[in-house]
Amino acid sequence: MKVRTEFPRRLAAPRDVFIPMPDGVHLAARIWLPDDADRNPVPALLNYKPYRKRDFTTAADALSQTYLAGHGYAGVRVDMRGSGDSEGVLRGEYLDHELDDAVEVIAWLARQPWCSGQVGMYGLSWSGFNSLQVAARRPPALKAIISACSSDDRYADDVHMMGGCLLTDKLTWGASMLARYMSPPDPAVVGDKWRDMWLERLRNNGLWVAEWHEHQRRDGFYKHGSISEDYSAIECPTYLVGGWLDAYSNTIFRMAERLRCPRKALIGPWPHKYPYRAKPGPQIGFLQEAIRWWDHWLKGRDTGIMEEPMLRVWMRDAERPRRRLDKWRGRWVAETKWPAADSASSQWFFRPGRLTTENDPLEPEIEISSPQTAGHTMGAWCPHGIDPDLPGDQRYELGHVTAFDSDVLGEPVEILGASIARLDIASDSRNALVAGVLSEVFPDGSATLITYGVFNLTHHDSDEAPKELEPGKHYSVDLRLNEIAHRFAAGNRIRLAISTSFWPTVWPSPTPVVLRLRPNTSHLSLPVRDPKPCDEDLTPLPAPEVGPPSTAEVVSKPSSDWTVTRELESGRLVHRRVTDSGLTRLDHGWEFGKKLKLEYSVVPDDPLSAQVLVRQIITFGRGDWSVRIESTATMKAERNSFRLHAALDCFESDQRVHTDNWDHAVPRDCV
Repeated sequence: MKVRTEFPRRLAAPRDVFIPMPDGVHLAARIWLPDDADRNPVPALLNYKPYRKRDFTTAADALSQTYLAGHGYAGVRVDMRGSGDSEGVLRGEYLDHELDDAVEVIAWLARQPWCSGQVGMYGLSWSGFNSLQVAARRPPALKAIISACSSDDRYADDVHMMGGCLLTDKLTWGASMLARYMSPPDPAVVGDKWRDMWLERLRNNGLWVAEWHEHQRRDGFYKHGSISEDYSAIECPTYLVGGWLDAYSNTIFRMAERLRCPRKALIGPWPHKYPYRAKPGPQIGFLQEAIRWWDHWLKGRDTGIMEEPMLRVWMRDAERPRRRLDKWRGRWVAETKWPAADSASSQWFFRPGRLTTENDPLEPEIEISSPQTAGHTMGAWCPHGIDPDLPGDQRYELGHVTAFDSDVLGEPVEILGASIARLDIASDSRNALVAGVLSEVFPDGSATLITYGVFNLTHHDSDEAPKELEPGKHYSVDLRLNEIAHRFAAGNRIRLAISTSFWPTVWPSPTPVVLRLRPNTSHLSLPVRDPKPCDEDLTPLPAPEVGPPSTAEVVSKPSSDWTVTRELESGRLVHRRVTDSGLTRLDHGWEFGKKLKLEYSVVPDDPLSAQVLVRQIITFGRGDWSVRIESTATMKAERNSFRLHAALDCFESDQRVHTDNWDHAVPRDCV
């Protein structure tokens, strides 16, 4: 990344302010401005999330906010209610008060003398989600948004569920948030009331993740905050950004198709990171692209951005499997609309061990049954590209899955969109899931995961009203794999691997499962795309630029480790991920750090052995004063429920000031 220090507009020192809400709560904000904004007002760009502007997002904020301000915008970073230095209590994600507050913040920004009255909203992940949700409320001053790595449907694509299956990330992310939303404000910012604010959070919050697990079907919990309930609610221009390795790329295609507002979409090879920081790259000048977007919609300048194709994606080339990758080879391709007018598909049929383009109506049924360790090379459900968290070599899944391989490809095959396995399938159990992994197999046998999907078969009729299966009865279901753009190379093979478990991505069914697949009435559809001449005419994306970094001292360096081991006595397979952010000291003396341990384990022949552990320690301090928040959560599978236990301990200068313990039995609901 190139660091820019010279900009079209000179920068003023950042302003720290408190924005009043109608109920008397004040939200902490930091605002970056050009130094002449009071005389020459500028549009405001709101980034609104709970991840603490004072410490954990300080470095990232400095890179982007100074850049935005230098190009004639007010970069506005607001801590949500109950987070960071804002007053109140943060009781969950995307609740009404979160969105109400955002509408109030936008109105407040538009009234400021340094603001032109035009407001944009943007963000990645949580702040990408609420950018969509706030846009659906149509605050008058909000004129455009950029939403990165977010979702239009909180049931279909979020940290909670996938294909009706229960994601383990519902626990790991929710439990890691426990220590975050119980963290205190900085006394240097809020003064002597810091302890009262902290105690209010500790006493009036709870264990979000317990409530989350009570919702296993598509009910009102997920419909709230899902713009898929009414796409027409968003009228302001919307730029959608994502990555093929991110967990939320599917949502971009749905929104590109169903939104009716002016819109653009950009998908690279990236994980859950902004495109100017993400690995694997190529990294791009995302901030420059954002300025083009904001200049067009908030300043009325003709930047040409809306004359370019609506959808631009990175068509990945074949890469051998590796857990960490700096750059994924490929090229940019584009579509003027989605679905593409000339979209097509090729059908592949199942034979024992083979994928073929020829169907034989006399093939016998194929039996599919997997140990609980199938899926063990998957890597992270939502990788960040920092740890070695990308999928590993899929050849090591052989023996765990039922694999179907094509013949060696005589010419390349390019796909763009969702591959769908139409399965005519029966289960010997009342509760079962099916997983599918599409891989590219190299001549030496190594295999790179291209895309995957899971489906809870009890949801064959509905996500809102799942039904137990009738053992032995055949059902026709669509196993939809995540959207992808990929070019299979000539000389390689295409593999679809099917399994009855997918650990540690999703929780296993309560009993071992045997599925019977009718190959004569089942097939795999690949969304084939032929290269187009217009791909060669795309305007190149610039190299990344950022603003000056924050001044911070690294007291101790970050570290990470991800291991997979098997316990000899029990046969238990253990995935263990340990990360340490290190300790950072900012120029005002505030120190902060975070340690996180995730542990997933299962015995191959026992689905009720599955368990997950989450342990986190967050520390803050200045001089001789310090605060420490420790949280632990474990969840274990049982036949009819999940057993969830969590504990919280909070310390000031090593003196315990608060403790909590929770123990919940969460009934299974067709999972």
